[in-house]
Amino acid sequence: MDQVEKPIEPLLDDTQVAAVLGISVETLAAWRHTGRVTLPFVRVGGRLVRYRKTDVEALIAAGVQPRPEPEEV
Repeated sequence: MDQVEKPIEPLLDDTQVAAVLGISVETLAAWRHTGRVTLPFVRVGGRLVRYRKTDVEALIAAGVQPRPEPEEV
């Protein structure tokens, strides 16, 4: 049985994703570091962060819903 190869999915950089979501690059980085919004990412070369187009589309379809800020005591 021959395996069918999937095409390689395009990876988007922070600037592209921020523009699509209508947020700043800084907000996107904060989401990534705090986990406030779950958007899977991949590291390329250990340093560069990229996002799969399908993951960004799934986030949009689900609605961008940040987790509530923890209450301060």
